[in-house]
Amino acid sequence: MKLRKMNLLVFILLLSMVITACSKDNATDTGTDKETAPAQQEYKDELNIALTAQPPTLDSAVTVSAVALDTAGNIFEQLYTLNAAYEPVPVLAKSYERSDDGLTYTFILRQGVKFHNGKEMTSEDVVASMNRWLITSSRAKVLLVDAKFEAVDSYTVKLTVKQATSDILILIASQAQFPSIMPKEVVDSATAEGIQEYIGTGPYKFQEWKQDQYIHLVRYDDYQSGEGEPSGFYGSKAAPTANLYFHFVTDHATRIAGIKTGKYDIADSIPIENYDELEADKNVNLLSFPGGALTAFLNTTEGLLADIKYRQAILAALDNEEIMLASFAKPELYSLAPGYLNTNQVQWTTDAGKDYYNQANPEKAKQLLKEAGYNGEEITLLTTKDYAEMYSATLVIQEQLRKIGMNVKVDSYDFPTFLETKNDRSKWDLFVASTGYQLTPPQLLAVNPDWAGLSDEKVKNALASIRGAATPEEAKKEWEKLQAYLYEIGSSTVIGHYNGVVATTKKLEGFELFEAPIVWNARVAK
Repeated sequence: MKLRKMNLLVFILLLSMVITACSKDNATDTGTDKETAPAQQEYKDELNIALTAQPPTLDSAVTVSAVALDTAGNIFEQLYTLNAAYEPVPVLAKSYERSDDGLTYTFILRQGVKFHNGKEMTSEDVVASMNRWLITSSRAKVLLVDAKFEAVDSYTVKLTVKQATSDILILIASQAQFPSIMPKEVVDSATAEGIQEYIGTGPYKFQEWKQDQYIHLVRYDDYQSGEGEPSGFYGSKAAPTANLYFHFVTDHATRIAGIKTGKYDIADSIPIENYDELEADKNVNLLSFPGGALTAFLNTTEGLLADIKYRQAILAALDNEEIMLASFAKPELYSLAPGYLNTNQVQWTTDAGKDYYNQANPEKAKQLLKEAGYNGEEITLLTTKDYAEMYSATLVIQEQLRKIGMNVKVDSYDFPTFLETKNDRSKWDLFVASTGYQLTPPQLLAVNPDWAGLSDEKVKNALASIRGAATPEEAKKEWEKLQAYLYEIGSSTVIGHYNGVVATTKKLEGFELFEAPIVWNARVAK
């Protein structure tokens, strides 16, 4: 066994992502050293962040909710994470070795790391946490079947996988459903609904969750930060602010007013209709970054849309330009392209399936409905007002489908209920979601059977071919075939690609916007 560098496929993938990372707009000041600040400057002891929705949980392994993962990232840490160049880098691990056959990964752990309850982290905690992630995370369950972590000694753990693939370390380091390391006793006491205590190793510890109001985190004074300059999710975490308050502000007008008056220091998911208003405010900074793909998911397992002909009719009817304009208002903040991944990500960029994308062809849609024998049956569009772009897109789709003669209703819930209802496939036919970009196709929600119910052997086989490909070129060819197939069967469709917008007070220092708002080095001048 010897230390292995990542293979060519992973290296080129990560190299291509540097271009994307460099295009992001970060806050101008990432310094956090209190000694470099002017002696007379004083800082607030709390940071107030306005979220657009209440997280369904802070149990990172069981949720894809961005507000949940962004908040939980201050409490929990991973063995590996991503730096600003999208490279997997160690956090709670010191290093890893990969066996020659690619089936075993051995991780050397940092020593002396303390959980928020004062217990030292050892291999028993890591093994319990990672094995729970392997069977709880919808991505890990699909992509790491029959994988297992075992303790070698108190500060060494071993991962054994069934098949050698190119993306093991990327999966462990990714933020989506990230594997939090927590005490073994917390894992052991977890129920089917999730963990009962939020105890991690991060710079902040959980203090209070006041339902429908806020989550309060406090600085962990015994935190042992990793070394290195802050870069993405990696590097020094100084926690200069004693208290973090994550407020649930689902009303967009309230969130906008709060950032303008200084009630909130950071506000996420800024509605585009307020962009010009905030841009003109001398006390507010607007930060824009490649946010993801607005995607429509169609029910392939239950109801009317289980018939492919109906799904093809809906894809024929969709006018994506109209949907994106209604959802994001400013054309410079969105683009149209059929690819599911970041359009700047050269490794995976493809227009496969373009014949099914943005057809805006109501006559074709009507003909397909006629061929399918449509007789006025009702279909349900599921949505939430907590995310303005998802709700606006759903209303436009409702009108477009009504124009081709479909009987359409919209069911809207708060975000946690939306996620819960989504899992009952008898209650919806289509929903729209703002899906953040992933590093590789197998991580996409569009191919995850737990997300919208797509269970297709051809998809499973294609994912295996992508992960096992000998070269990046072969992997891309397999992905092109799979993306074309997803459009052909109408299981989902990208509507368009959008930029996310976050607003901050101009008094904010040390803030970074990467894949998420990073606040563990942030502080606000009084």
